[in-house]
Amino acid sequence: MGSQANPNQDDYKVKDTKPKLGEQWPHGGVRGGGGWISSERITSTYDLVEQMYYVYVRVVKARDLPPNQVTGSSDPYVEVKLGNYKGKTQHLEKRANPEWKQVFAFSRDKIQASVVEVFVRDKEMVARDDYLGRVVFNMHEVPTRVPPDSPLAPQWYRLEDRRGESKIRGEIMLAVWMGTQADEAFPDAWHSDAATARGDGVFSARSKVYVSPKLWYLRVNVIEAHDVESADKSQLPQVFVKAQVGNQILKTSMCPTKTTNPFWNEDLIFVAAEPFEEKLVLTVENKTPSREETVGRIQLALNVFEKRLDHRPIHSRWFNLEKFGFGALEGDRRMELKFSTRIHLRVCLEGAYHVLDESSMYISDQRPTDRQLWKQPIGILEVGILSAQGLLPMKTVDGRGATDAYCVAKYGQKWVRTRTIVNSSAPKWNEQYTWEVYDPCTVITLGAFDNCHLGGNDSGPGKDSRIGKVRIRLSTLDTDRIYAHSYPLLVLQPSGVKKMGELQLAFRFTCLSMANMMYLYWHPLLPKMHYLHPFTVSQLDFLRFQAMNIVAARLGRSEPPLRKEVVEYMLDIDSHMWSMRRSKANFFRIVSLFSGAISMSKWVREVCHWKNPITSILVHVLFFILICFPELILPTIFLYMFLIGIWNFWLRPRHPPHMDIKLSWAEAVHPDELDEEFDTFPTSKAQDVTRMRYDRLRSVAGRIQTVIGDMATQGERFQALLSWRDPRATCLFILFCLIAAVVLYVTPFRIVILGAGLFLLRHPRLRSKQPSIPSNFFRRLPARADSML
Repeated sequence: MGSQANPNQDDYKVKDTKPKLGEQWPHGGVRGGGGWISSERITSTYDLVEQMYYVYVRVVKARDLPPNQVTGSSDPYVEVKLGNYKGKTQHLEKRANPEWKQVFAFSRDKIQASVVEVFVRDKEMVARDDYLGRVVFNMHEVPTRVPPDSPLAPQWYRLEDRRGESKIRGEIMLAVWMGTQADEAFPDAWHSDAATARGDGVFSARSKVYVSPKLWYLRVNVIEAHDVESADKSQLPQVFVKAQVGNQILKTSMCPTKTTNPFWNEDLIFVAAEPFEEKLVLTVENKTPSREETVGRIQLALNVFEKRLDHRPIHSRWFNLEKFGFGALEGDRRMELKFSTRIHLRVCLEGAYHVLDESSMYISDQRPTDRQLWKQPIGILEVGILSAQGLLPMKTVDGRGATDAYCVAKYGQKWVRTRTIVNSSAPKWNEQYTWEVYDPCTVITLGAFDNCHLGGNDSGPGKDSRIGKVRIRLSTLDTDRIYAHSYPLLVLQPSGVKKMGELQLAFRFTCLSMANMMYLYWHPLLPKMHYLHPFTVSQLDFLRFQAMNIVAARLGRSEPPLRKEVVEYMLDIDSHMWSMRRSKANFFRIVSLFSGAISMSKWVREVCHWKNPITSILVHVLFFILICFPELILPTIFLYMFLIGIWNFWLRPRHPPHMDIKLSWAEAVHPDELDEEFDTFPTSKAQDVTRMRYDRLRSVAGRIQTVIGDMATQGERFQALLSWRDPRATCLFILFCLIAAVVLYVTPFRIVILGAGLFLLRHPRLRSKQPSIPSNFFRRLPARADSML
């Protein structure tokens, strides 16, 4: 088989860890050689990470630096040295009073020196850099600062010569202190963990927070056009409209008749991001036997269109088209306004939808686009990205394997990126991030990557390599509980599934209002516009793909950029592609759903055959009771489900679900199936006929695979009713079962049947277009899709 079978299956499971989280830090601001200034103690706000101490050196500016004896000016820069680690500022040309305003951070765990040396040098292009002076700090005298105390004020220090005498002209303003990763200077500081980064790679190694662009649906309703003329005056035009927004191109259908006043009344849906940089370009084209000729064209800025926050109607408008004509001379092209040709449009920016920028199975945000429609958050998600263990080498540097790892976390519109730890198979980040939670039935995704843009002499690929990914559904978490686990980082490769290491995380889901959270379980999963005016499946696929491209392009323009390969991996861009492995996995998910019915049929057969006489006698007694008192049938069923739910409480999962290689069918996949899964789409096969048939098969089979997966998801949600995977949902359901059992017990059975029948046969005016409460509750239940690779 193609996969790498590991005899120790525990390597693929989530493991409990016991990190030293939430330790108390001494308060009082600074500490000298004589001990702590104050004995008062506070608790760190970074209570989901381990404390990491750093020596911070803030280089602000210098003054009165001596000029070079040859050039008469100086090009100064500062070099901060602590043991074997050196950090340098940028050199500034011809500055006697330079300003750098840069912070250096040295990890205390790797310090093997007792002094901090700050050198000021003059940059030389040919010879060795001139020595201008230095300042030395004793490590035992460095003060300790604990936030939220104010930053340590920098001071002027006289530069000393190599003998330690202050005979050199010039001063430098510095601040040196001991702090933790909670310090405000931590994110933008130069870190000794990435000391080998060069050039722009220094910025790529820093931790950053990104925000996804605000996405809107642009609805273009093309109604009709008037006075359309073709180049051939003897023929009536048969036209269609082509609309383009950026790289998105959609077309209306061809007008069925040849006329100068064509009519379409078709909706074209695009994705647009604020700030609106692209324009809506509409082109009316005439279909001729030889080619398609442009009849008219118009460009419209998106910010002129109305933003719709509900289902109220939008007024239509007429727009004049610009028509291209040719002058007397060949090749002389001019543009003229033809006011007699007009197009009738109804255009708006939809703000009441949620723009699906990811796969709907792993959705992390369900709010509509416009902030006016947002409700108050119901919780806070805090995630501590602690460390990784046993990372495999991802590239070769100087003939040796190396890994420059960083983590990316995505939830809602907020993306976070940790700093890069250079050349370490066991990096320690210990960075904590917080998100507001508006719906518990959402998923946070965390991925580990190898940084290939540090500016060094690496021979790795031009793209950041994926190390592994973790997905956690918030509804499977208990509130106000700290989870500290080690997650295996699994990646599917052409040779099979491979464990790349382990990622240690700590997270906590804090509930702000339990009543509001329970209230959400009875409401639709998406904003109501998705149900009042739904999109088709093909439209959703197109819009999701375009939204992902827009998000990747905008995040790639940040500094440092969050690259496209990272965004695509985090958003599972290939989750809808055909795969024999995924199809098998979804098939066996469905098969496992029928295992309960099969077990029940075996039990009935054993009762009928008196395999256990006591059980058969009890069943006969229960059967006679229910026949004599039929009103007890439904209460007994609900009471039985209530007792099963209570019993399963003791068997509930202790760990959040994670990637399951057995469920994903990744440990026994055939090499030919993996070759097919990693094949390009369209296929790279040579034969044209084979390519056509193969691509058609993959396209159809991909849709079948999605349908099978959806069926499996619905069945797994039924199982989740009593399995306590979502503690709050199961609690609500068993309470409903208990109440239903009592109500049905005291209510005559005929009344129950009459009420149910009248409810099902009620008039359409008494029905709502939005999903019912049971449907909303059911759609929020977790499925095992979160645990699939």
